[in-house]
Amino acid sequence: MKKLFLNVLILLLLFSCASVHKYNEQITGLHSPKELHKDIDITYKKLKRLHPRLYNYISKSELDAKFNNLKKTITGPLSSREFYKKLAVVVAEIRQGHTGVIPPLKKFTKKERKELNKKKFEFSSLNFEHLDNAIWVKSTLGEDSTVVGSRVLKIDDEPMENLVDEYKKYFASDGYNTTFHNKKMARSFYNYYYADKGYKDSLTVTFTDKDSIYKKVYRRIPKDSIRFKQQKKDSSVINKKKRLTKAERKKARAEKKKKQKDDYKYGYIKSKKYYHRNLNFIEKDAGTIAYMKIRSFTYGKYKDFYEEAFKRIDSSKVQNLVIDLRNNGGGRLSEIHELYSYLTDKEFQFIQEGEIKTSYPTLKSFMSGNNSIGRTIFKSLFSPALFIRDVIKSHKKNGKKVYRFKESKIKPPKEVNFKGDIYVLINGYSFSASSVLTNYLQATKRAIIIGEESGGAYNSTVAGQTKYITLPNSKVGIYFGMMVLETPYKTEVDGYGVKPDVNIIPTHKDRENNYDAELEWVFKNIKK
Repeated sequence: MKKLFLNVLILLLLFSCASVHKYNEQITGLHSPKELHKDIDITYKKLKRLHPRLYNYISKSELDAKFNNLKKTITGPLSSREFYKKLAVVVAEIRQGHTGVIPPLKKFTKKERKELNKKKFEFSSLNFEHLDNAIWVKSTLGEDSTVVGSRVLKIDDEPMENLVDEYKKYFASDGYNTTFHNKKMARSFYNYYYADKGYKDSLTVTFTDKDSIYKKVYRRIPKDSIRFKQQKKDSSVINKKKRLTKAERKKARAEKKKKQKDDYKYGYIKSKKYYHRNLNFIEKDAGTIAYMKIRSFTYGKYKDFYEEAFKRIDSSKVQNLVIDLRNNGGGRLSEIHELYSYLTDKEFQFIQEGEIKTSYPTLKSFMSGNNSIGRTIFKSLFSPALFIRDVIKSHKKNGKKVYRFKESKIKPPKEVNFKGDIYVLINGYSFSASSVLTNYLQATKRAIIIGEESGGAYNSTVAGQTKYITLPNSKVGIYFGMMVLETPYKTEVDGYGVKPDVNIIPTHKDRENNYDAELEWVFKNIKK
């Protein structure tokens, strides 16, 4: 039995290695125009069949022409990466932020991944921010902090503005919005650079700080190595592990369990070293202000957080609440629905039934992707339940297929709801669910919105369930939403984000002075 198991394991490893090798050969090799034309046809066919608002921001004739012209430009063999760049530009013309193209990246064997995991690429520790039409280093995740606040001029002698302008072509915001492009490019620059240049062991970055220009080389180094000087420890102090008593061990276990529970509730991300949900109370001349920072509506046990947060706010008797949604890229519809139920004292219908092209969006999303035989068998076990769920929730309305969300029902407010003044901070990366929530708060005059135009559209976004496709020849990936999410409130002019009531664009000088312009406006307004 042991020999059989060992032989099966060896066969699986050999098959995996062969599969990785075959895939890498396919994405680095050249594909004929006929093969790439077939991938283009598959892309457009899937979009037409499943995307419910494909022609919302571009006419059918225009999009037809763009896909046909793309095929005409491909007259010779191309690699998968070259094809990705061409296809991404055309798909971005659909102007739906949840629709895009995924570049084919090199795969590694298990042995190679094990070696790679022993190293870190220093460049990936840099977090960027877009300010004053330039890219600046915002933070370094605990690494070399001397570059924080510096502007990036070049990467390996390529001007940063050229790279940024090129990568902006590969993705879309909702509609005609432009603020999202700047913010997303700063946040995702490393991903686009890696997709463009591939695996690198080192690169040279040119920075400017005030009037000086300097360069730094970023390498792929062992994770346990120390490049930057750290404070020396006193050699006379020897840390001996103390033997704990039974009571102390019990207390330590309880504290660890509580921390794990809190980390889940607040949405702690270890790699980023921050929580996705925070509540603080700020003391100002005008009194105590509740400040809720939500970085994403994706991670953690949100119901417990909001229940705890609004009980604290209620017991503190604060009259002013700031909800900071800057750089919140969205997440779960159920979470923003839960949050809004604490911000109103009236019954509400948060979202309308969503338009769909297929009666089985959940099932088609679940079965997406380039699945292995084992994964396909595993997914097929759950497909009957998802099929029944979709059949129950899908129906026809006014000649269109729509999906019945639980959030589209009329709901009562929470018993402990906040009745004071609300201020919401947004920027260009306030996208998807963040824009939906901000739309509702602004339309119902429940909050004052401060910042810049949100990245997500005011009137609707196509998301909900996402379909993933891997094109057979190039192995380029395609993704797009299959449900229309929209509140009962609309603007006459379609294709733009939520416009703030108070428009404030932060500058690099603000960052240098540690000045939060949007938050400071709130403090001054409350004081008045």
